[in-house]
Amino acid sequence: MNRKLIIGERIMYGDGHTPLNSAFVAKIRGAVRQENLRQALAAIQARHPLLQAGVAPDKKGMPHFIRNAQVAAIPVRIVERQQDNDWQRESAAEWSTPFDMRNGPLCRVVWIRSAEVSELMLVCHHCICDGASVATLLREVLQLLDQPGTTLTPYTSFNAIQDLIPAPYLQNRQLVRKGKRSAILAWLTLSFVLWRKKIPPKGKDYLLHWKLDAATSAAFVARCKAEGTSVHAALCVAVLRAFQQVKGDAAKNKLITPVDIRRFINAIGPDTLFAYAPTVNLSLDPAAPPTAKGFWVQAWQLKEDLSKKIEELNVFIQLMIGEYIHASAGKLVKLLKVTSGSHDVTFSNMGRLNIPESYQSFEVETIYSPTVAFPWRNPNTLVTTTFRGQMDFVFMSNDSFLSCEEATAIREAAMRLVTQEVKTGAALTNALTNH
Repeated sequence: MNRKLIIGERIMYGDGHTPLNSAFVAKIRGAVRQENLRQALAAIQARHPLLQAGVAPDKKGMPHFIRNAQVAAIPVRIVERQQDNDWQRESAAEWSTPFDMRNGPLCRVVWIRSAEVSELMLVCHHCICDGASVATLLREVLQLLDQPGTTLTPYTSFNAIQDLIPAPYLQNRQLVRKGKRSAILAWLTLSFVLWRKKIPPKGKDYLLHWKLDAATSAAFVARCKAEGTSVHAALCVAVLRAFQQVKGDAAKNKLITPVDIRRFINAIGPDTLFAYAPTVNLSLDPAAPPTAKGFWVQAWQLKEDLSKKIEELNVFIQLMIGEYIHASAGKLVKLLKVTSGSHDVTFSNMGRLNIPESYQSFEVETIYSPTVAFPWRNPNTLVTTTFRGQMDFVFMSNDSFLSCEEATAIREAAMRLVTQEVKTGAALTNALTNH
């Protein structure tokens, strides 16, 4: 492997020195054998090409993934378990611990162990993986930890952006001209916007974690179905309304949600590592009726808006145009570090995790949603997953941008809306049943 990072990977790579790491944690009750863990990590490293690579710039300064035949084994750091929230402390430590970007591997494991309960934390640099990628790695590690003889089939990663984009796009002269114009415009615009701008000092990253119990989670899902909308759209309404309640006029009424583009690109398999996820913006319609039904009107509208934007999302054009702005990648990264953006939060809903609950030698008691501390000026990030019927949430930010007290108030406001709609739905059901 020796390929240039595509633009999405390049943004996550940043300056090559500032850590941008994602941590994904599974809580296990039962036996974890150290030898089995090391064998499992060796097997996933042998399967995934990006776990055998580092990142190094070429003569022009463009970072490339370079396969390292002498890459070290995925390291394991062992921490003796003291209490249930040790994983939060260790996650924060891993956010700020850099990888050896040039030599790799860009993955490591923290094993928070005790005699009966362990947390396994999978840490990856964000330039090699999105949420779906780390979920795949965690599923494979757990499978191999339980059954060391399981065989994983290696695959070949794409060699260049041209492997992802169909020929008609690559040969379209109009798109080529548009790409070249975009490169010039990006350079000039960013140079003007960033002139004399300095990166502000960074405060302390923090993490808020909470769960909805299984009964509330199931009731909320049922209410969404009954109202003809999606869980994602309804959560977006709750989060945006919560920002408005807490931030008032300072709220932006805009939420960014990433889109998994594996469905559009055959060359990227569902269980392969990939880091690029284009985003779409969602906002509440302020004209929705100010009634109890208004919540679900807005949720239905957001579901329709998201579906429409995904349908209109031409990932091949995005990928192709993006390749023309590599010269401005450093400026794009700086822009993210100096401007607050026009959004309140980035929200990723990974849905129900495709990870078994029970194994022969252990039980996965719970899984904590992936955490990441973005080094941007606006690092507000909300991630949710569902495992064992429970919705799990993590909210990450930095106190130089949003205080932990405000974030806590936003969390509480959003969950009040969710639980209120669950109770209203239950009351309506009871009324209809007793009628």
